[in-house]
Amino acid sequence: MPRTVHIIGVPLDLGGGRRGVDMGPSALRIAGLSQQITALGYTVRDAGNLPVRIRETLEPQHAHKRYIDEIAHVCSALFDTSLDALRNGAVPIVLGGDHSVAAGSVSATAAFARDAHHLPVGLIWVDAHGDMNTPSSSPSGNVHGMPLAALLGAEPHELASIGGFFPTVRPEHVVLIGIRNLDDREKEIVRASGVHVFTMKDIDRRGIAIVAEQAVALASAGTAGIHVSFDLDACDPAIAPGVGTPVKGGLDYREAHMVMEIVADSGRLLALDLVEVNPTLDIRNSTAELGAELALSVLGKKII
Repeated sequence: MPRTVHIIGVPLDLGGGRRGVDMGPSALRIAGLSQQITALGYTVRDAGNLPVRIRETLEPQHAHKRYIDEIAHVCSALFDTSLDALRNGAVPIVLGGDHSVAAGSVSATAAFARDAHHLPVGLIWVDAHGDMNTPSSSPSGNVHGMPLAALLGAEPHELASIGGFFPTVRPEHVVLIGIRNLDDREKEIVRASGVHVFTMKDIDRRGIAIVAEQAVALASAGTAGIHVSFDLDACDPAIAPGVGTPVKGGLDYREAHMVMEIVADSGRLLALDLVEVNPTLDIRNSTAELGAELALSVLGKKII
């Protein structure tokens, strides 16, 4: 794995209904992310934040995919920035912002895998939610519930077309971990999609080590490497209170780290997203501090 990391902030909160995740990049930086990664022996370049318009200056426009035009514009800029980092031999770490940013970051990793290695990319999506709604199935019209649907080639087309090829990822290379809160219609979509899903029930029954090892194996098979897209709401609110859409019964502290440690052990990491940190709901920046710790684990921090 490269020993250079590029940090890219994306202060986007247009994809969700609850405000505040636009401050996530600042919270993660305040948690000492860059300094701690440097202490691991990496060269760190912080690219700053991509420009994002705030919703007070915008109209939602599309009731079933609110603020989609600005979200797509930001994700296209993120695609360019992340792809540039990968081409320069770095691991991009994208700091959200809501999870709609993954439409840009994962597309960049997929383009790099295709162009540099002539292979698809593996995707591990750690999340309480499936994020596979489309504008026609979403009860809210919030785009942060749609990025994985777009990456798999469905709607919204403004996100599905980023990078110029689709589908961006193949379902056999996609693994969801930590799922525990799906809309009824989304359950049907996920079941029909062909992606691999490990719910919290699966984790309870099998144990996190087995689940994480299987996830890495599935995402690695026939791919150039793995993109990890980690929504902090995958973690239980007891350890991650400051997230956009908290759901009880999530990953505990060691389970979250185990996922990242097993990815690190594989040596297959290409890129990382840390999203949905909401400082307005947090307690003494504890969720952002957890996010920074998880980044260190996936980059190979050792216990001894």
